[in-house]
Amino acid sequence: MKKAYVFPGQGSQFEGMGQELYVRDPQARDLFDAADSILGFGLREIMFSGSAEDLKATKVTQPAIFLHSVALALTSGIEPDMVAGHSLGEFSALVAAGALSFEEGLRLVSVRAHAMQRCCEAVPGTMAAIVGGTTEAALVEEVCRETPGTVIAANYNSQAQIVISGETEAVLAACAALKERGAKRALPLQVGGAFHSPLMEPARQELAAAIEQADFQTPRCPIYQNVDALPHTDPAEIRRNLLMQLTSPVRWTQTVENMLADGADTFIEVGPGTILQGLVKKIAPEGTEISGIA
Repeated sequence: MKKAYVFPGQGSQFEGMGQELYVRDPQARDLFDAADSILGFGLREIMFSGSAEDLKATKVTQPAIFLHSVALALTSGIEPDMVAGHSLGEFSALVAAGALSFEEGLRLVSVRAHAMQRCCEAVPGTMAAIVGGTTEAALVEEVCRETPGTVIAANYNSQAQIVISGETEAVLAACAALKERGAKRALPLQVGGAFHSPLMEPARQELAAAIEQADFQTPRCPIYQNVDALPHTDPAEIRRNLLMQLTSPVRWTQTVENMLADGADTFIEVGPGTILQGLVKKIAPEGTEISGIA
């Protein structure tokens, strides 16, 4: 029996997130207090008392989800056999597995959030979810290649959902083409930019400088990384894959499939929300145990 712990990304935040954990667990309280000092602003107050709009700001959302997820992981005594995280969640997974310290992980997430925010403002773009019907990866990739402008398959979330990302006009054109070719729905997402696409290159360069300086250790268990969906324990490989993450697709379907192939029969989402539990249910066979720590 192998346990796979998975960590959510942006979009799982909610008003009041982490407050119950802060009240009940002294160790978590120390992490929340330390986060305010590391970041230089009152993240805890925004998490506990801020509005949904406050929590949507990228510089708040990403460290908030990271803090909530990591605090749960470090105070729950989890002993994973393998870990993975969806986009931002990969940083939480790295800390939970011991590849990064909490402080180092939070600093990288803060740099990532600010770099992505600046990139979104300078390089407009969007994303859209292609859902149901004909959503084979090969077809989505083919339509993206045929569409003028920059648009790619950015999140392979499940066999029934792929998110595309790129220039706004190209994304909308690809949505129309995919609906003509059998997709049930093509839904533009309310996001700040074209995440996990070549349009994030300026942010990738900014984050790369911080990643190069970070101290990576050998994790206690394999981490399945977004860029190739494969398990890694070598710090140099982990660093290299993380450097590519912002401009590369999140191969979540392949990640879950590879974890299953390597013996995972229990998936536990650690962090706010239940998004990954829903995605794993769509990918994993009947009988796989799926739950969450929130």
